[in-house]
Amino acid sequence: MRVDVRDNNVDQALRVLKKKMQREGLFREMRARSAYEKPSEKRAREKADAIRRSRKLARKQAQREGLLPMPKKKVIGQAR
Repeated sequence: MRVDVRDNNVDQALRVLKKKMQREGLFREMRARSAYEKPSEKRAREKADAIRRSRKLARKQAQREGLLPMPKKKVIGQAR
């Protein structure tokens, strides 16, 4: 993974690096590898993840079909 530092702006480069790592799932993987996970805990976590994914998919499908309202768009830098 590579991040360029422009104009000695290290803070912005760190922000970009963290965002890339988050998107790649590195933080989740580091947490998972930091300690042993019992097989029963792994099954429970994977089942909960699957339920979460299926609910998200069903929610998005319902929004597309008009059964649920679409989420409100975030406005960045709105003038007062």
